[in-house]
Amino acid sequence: MRFILFCIFLFSYNLNAQIVNKTDSNRVKPGDTLVIDSGFKDSLKIFKPTIYDYTYRTQFSEKKIFDTVFTHDKTFIFSQYNNRDNFGKVQFANVGSGFNPLVFEVDTEQNLSLLPANKSYFIKGIKEIRYYDVKTPTASFIYHNSVRNGAVLQSTYTQNIGREFNFAVEYTGLRSQGHYLNSLAANNEVLFSGHYLSKNGKYEAFAHFIHQNVNNQENGGIADLDLFLNGNSDFNNRENLQVNLSGSNSQFAYRRYYFSHEFKPFNSEKFPFKIRHTIFSQTNKYYYNQSSPERYYFSDPLELDDYPASLKKYSKNLSNTVSILFDKENFKLDAGVRHQMIKLGVGTPFPAALGFPQEISENRIGAVGNLVVKLWDKIALNSNLEFSTGKEFGSFIRSQNVVRFEPIPDYFVNAKVNFQSASPSFNLLLNPSVYKKFNYYFADPKNQSITEIGGDLNLKWFKSSVFANYFRIDNYTYLNAEAFPQQSSSSVNISQIGGDATFSYGKFHLNPKVLFQSAINNKELLPMPNFVGRANLFYQTKAFKNAAEIQTGVKVYYFSKFASREFFPVLNEFILPNENSYAIGGQPIADVYFNMKVKRMFFFIEAQHLNTTFMKNKSFTAPYYPLYDFRLNLGIVWYLFS
Repeated sequence: MRFILFCIFLFSYNLNAQIVNKTDSNRVKPGDTLVIDSGFKDSLKIFKPTIYDYTYRTQFSEKKIFDTVFTHDKTFIFSQYNNRDNFGKVQFANVGSGFNPLVFEVDTEQNLSLLPANKSYFIKGIKEIRYYDVKTPTASFIYHNSVRNGAVLQSTYTQNIGREFNFAVEYTGLRSQGHYLNSLAANNEVLFSGHYLSKNGKYEAFAHFIHQNVNNQENGGIADLDLFLNGNSDFNNRENLQVNLSGSNSQFAYRRYYFSHEFKPFNSEKFPFKIRHTIFSQTNKYYYNQSSPERYYFSDPLELDDYPASLKKYSKNLSNTVSILFDKENFKLDAGVRHQMIKLGVGTPFPAALGFPQEISENRIGAVGNLVVKLWDKIALNSNLEFSTGKEFGSFIRSQNVVRFEPIPDYFVNAKVNFQSASPSFNLLLNPSVYKKFNYYFADPKNQSITEIGGDLNLKWFKSSVFANYFRIDNYTYLNAEAFPQQSSSSVNISQIGGDATFSYGKFHLNPKVLFQSAINNKELLPMPNFVGRANLFYQTKAFKNAAEIQTGVKVYYFSKFASREFFPVLNEFILPNENSYAIGGQPIADVYFNMKVKRMFFFIEAQHLNTTFMKNKSFTAPYYPLYDFRLNLGIVWYLFS
């Protein structure tokens, strides 16, 4: 793999050397590739690409250029192993080991599929796959250091073949040993994508294949909290702390083949209709492996079932959709029918005495629709509706509606009303285990219904925004303190309000973000901090005769104290705290950083959790799981445009 990356780099470098006076992307106006007079009286022309010749899109979004502007938000993105802003979450001590969610969000990737919550942060859904359009071969590299041994590297190579076809190859590898016993993380991703648009514009196709693995050793947290909290120097080496599990690991494999194509049978000026066909096959597999049953989970052999120590669960979804689109610039409408074949099963049959099914499967039929309306460049409506039904997993309804109103440029309001009614996550429907108390089959559950109402107000003043959300969850499905699935008989209601802004004085900037939230009722079913906030105070300027740009500052992250759910490794989910649990939070997490941009290369250097260098680390990600100690976090982002 290193040899392949080196060849790509060498190829890109040689092509790059042939281009003269490449223009800074931040100062180029939108337009087609510039054509420069060669200086000779012949037919030779020199093409000088600009940043606007290097774009990407998801299947249903507008084109975007590669973002090479050194904005403050990048310090929150490229300091994270999954290259996302993880506000509202707190990371486990080892990179690649997931997060504890502090803020309620709806994850649509869990609908009608098997996806453990703590495996979801490395996963790319259909709507996150990028399709490129580049004038010359292009590569990008994103590097992060890991904890102790290992690293994280995401490498992407994309190239157009003619004007009509583009392909891209992406590989991400993550390996991090961690400071605690039995905490190794080893994740990877392979992605191939392609986009084709015919010369006459009548036929367009999108395709991708993705395979992702999220593999982690599971240690169950530290066994004796007092040894961690008392500050004894013998335990500054975290490997001296005993952990609850010694021979367990979890694996999640996510694979998808996707193909979507559309055709304009008529003259698009007179009859703007398209026919679209989309087919994909997705398989999710979850394994919890043990060398032998762990004493942490049982005390008497009678508590064990006649079942292998390791378990396997899987879900499969073969989806086929045909739709008709009316496609005008300011009015788009599509409607279609969808057929799905869905399976949920376990690798080894349950013990016969339980009578639980080994596999549940069904054929589902449904309809999909989408409406996009744009009025006077000031109002935009985007509405999606999906409905399907089957005998085993019941009906599924999802309606997403967003209205954007921009009466004055740079001052706009987004309002949303979303509704979803679906089977609980497949991970909560059945689980085979050698431990009797973790064996279950949740038969005939009611649909969990979520109503979301909210929006945000965005102002040019201080680049500020204010947002508010309200959730009503009916038949809320959760895991109790014994890791057994249950549904609430009354609704759970959650309110959220917050905002962020950027205040500047010369080259100094302050960017705070806050969120206040509360479960209005049934608080004990979904524990959450009442406050989550962060502040970023930084200095940004050009340097080295404008050849580089630097950012340096301090970031502080904080969430209020609350009785957190516990992480349950067997399911990779979070369960309600038991009577011996304790509260986490109420401790600041301070990082000092120095970031620099040189041409198309970014460097991110962070002293993370710096306050633990002069005070004891008493912070936790989840009960029994301490937050990471001070570490030097490095990130590099490099775009190579040939």
